[in-house]
Formats: sequence, C-alpha cells, structure tokens
Amino acid sequence: MGHDLSKAHLYESVKSVVDLDGYPHLHFCQHKLFCLFSIAFQYFLFQSTKKPGAYIIRIEDSMLADKLARRAKDQSTRRFLNTLLLPRKYKYNKSVFYLDFFHIGSWNLTNDIPKKNVQGAIIVKNSSSSPMNSISEEVPGAEVAEDGPVIPDLPPNYFYTSLQEFVPKTVIIAYESEWENTHKVEFPFIKKQQKKTISGVTLGGDLDWDSFE
Repeated sequence: MGHDLSKAHLYESVKSVVDLDGYPHLHFCQHKLFCLFSIAFQYFLFQSTKKPGAYIIRIEDSMLADKLARRAKDQSTRRFLNTLLLPRKYKYNKSVFYLDFFHIGSWNLTNDIPKKNVQGAIIVKNSSSSPMNSISEEVPGAEVAEDGPVIPDLPPNYFYTSLQEFVPKTVIIAYESEWENTHKVEFPFIKKQQKKTISGVTLGGDLDWDSFE
C-alpha cells in the first residue's frame, strides 16, 4: 500500500517505545492514527515474544477496526488485524491477541482471561465524545427502557481505566484529549498539523489529509 511507514521510521519508533519501559501507560497523542496504530501494534508484537501472555486490542467500534485493518501503515499489521477481526482471538507464537470494542457486550472473551496473564493492551479512540453510550441489548447489567437499552452506571472512560487497573503496559491512541496517569509520546517524523485554506475557506487542524483515499 502506498505511503506505508518506511522500515527505518517503524523500527526507530518501536525502539523508542521499548526505551520507555519505565512508563507503564503511554498516550500516543498525535493525529496520524494509522501510523500510530502500526507503531503500537508492532511494539506489542515484539513484546509478545519477550513476555508471552495475553494482549488486548480494544478499538472504539468495529467500523474503526475495519479501517485500521485496511489502512494501517505497514503490511504486517494490516494482515494480522484482518486475521484477528474474526473470531477476535489469534495465537501468535506463545502469546494470544484478543480484539474487543468499547461496548462491554464485546468483552466476553477478554473478561475470561486471567488478569495475571495479560501483558499489554492497545486502546484506540476515534472521535466520539461518549463512546460507551452506543451499546447493544446484550450488555450485561444494562437496564432496558421503553426507548431501548440504557448504559449501566460506569465510571468515566471505563473502556480504558478498567484496563489500567491491572494491565502492566498500555498504549492509548487518542488525538486532542488528556488521559490521567499516562506519559505522552510524540514521534519526530510526524509533523504537527497545519490549517489549510482552499478558495478562502480555512479548514481546521482536525482533518487528517493523509486519511483520504
């Protein structure tokens, strides 16, 4: 695929994350979602060979997972995530990778993993302000009202904080947001966004021009 990360950028980026071993929870805060996911995934793929166990990939929704499987910035990550989409569990050497989403109805596989076995997790947030409000009727503990299911009374950002409590290493990928108890990571090859003007109309910096197909 065109515009993949160069091997040098990917290697150096993963190496820089490995060097941050003293920080248990990392926040990839830049705007290049597909680049950042490739770096985070390749980092945990490497870690899985050093620390075998369970690794969780928690993505905001299935639509975003499909996009990442098509547009992550290296072939290995795209191929692996495509394999993981169904059945959301894949054994790699002595480790197992699991895929779930921000609604707790999708956590049936990951809830069954003994917590001591979980070695790492990637959390990928898109743009929803309240990403856990879109839940399905099978959500355990949800009260059903006349207008549909109601989300259980959960703490803010539970899709992430619930993992922080027991996972020794996490990477959250989220642009223009703040996350407690995390260390921000920026990669020097990713340039800061600049506003662009077309025919006198200024477009905000939240548009990722490289994401258009």
